Amino acid sequence: MDTKERLQEVFRDVFDDDEIELTDETTADDIDAWDSLTHVQLIVAVEKEFSLKFSTVEVMRLKNVGEFIALIDRKLS
Repeated sequence: MDTKERLQEVFRDVFDDDEIELTDETTADDIDAWDSLTHVQLIVAVEKEFSLKFSTVEVMRLKNVGEFIALIDRKLS
């Protein structure tokens, strides 16, 4: 399973929505339940799934899911 597929599973779990289909352009505006609280839950869940830690600055710089995937892949390599 690649990073995008694993991330999609995390999104589906956090937002309790098996219909979520991530694209590189997906943003918080595309997912109705994505608010500040679920954003924190999402980051924590992604850190757990990938055994990574993100800084506040890294998270704040992210513009979309594609950038999130690139950040995860950089940290994993």
